[in-house]
Amino acid sequence: MIESMPLASVIGGALIGLSAVLLLAFNGRIAGIAGIFGGLVEGVAERGPSDEKRWRTTFVVGLLLGGVLLRIVDPRFLPGPAFESMNPVVSMLMLVVAGLLVGFGTRLGSGCTSGHGICGLSRLSTRSLAATMTFMAAAIATTFVIRHVIGVEG
Repeated sequence: MIESMPLASVIGGALIGLSAVLLLAFNGRIAGIAGIFGGLVEGVAERGPSDEKRWRTTFVVGLLLGGVLLRIVDPRFLPGPAFESMNPVVSMLMLVVAGLLVGFGTRLGSGCTSGHGICGLSRLSTRSLAATMTFMAAAIATTFVIRHVIGVEG
């Protein structure tokens, strides 16, 4: 981590929770990003506008615009001098493999950290509890192996 930012973390967490509640309240949908994006990608082949494509597109565009807005409001975030100083030592191949593994895991687990970890746990889903515990354990084990067995610092 570059620096501790507890207020930004609390505000960010509150906004994520608020967006999940609003999506559920107004659309009856769970804010699982992998499912939302996956449904959008699968629905691209369909022709013509649909309510399903419209809300998914709006949600994904909102995620992207949120990052752009954050960069405008506080330039310390997103790619820039602060992140360049971290001197990443992972290769593009490692990033691609990691991305593919995460995508495979979200399909295998029928959801992602936002769907299970935020929305599922808040609904007291035991399936989401098991999924969240599994991907957190896998993340901890992977970080340990990458940093202490293989020796890649990051």
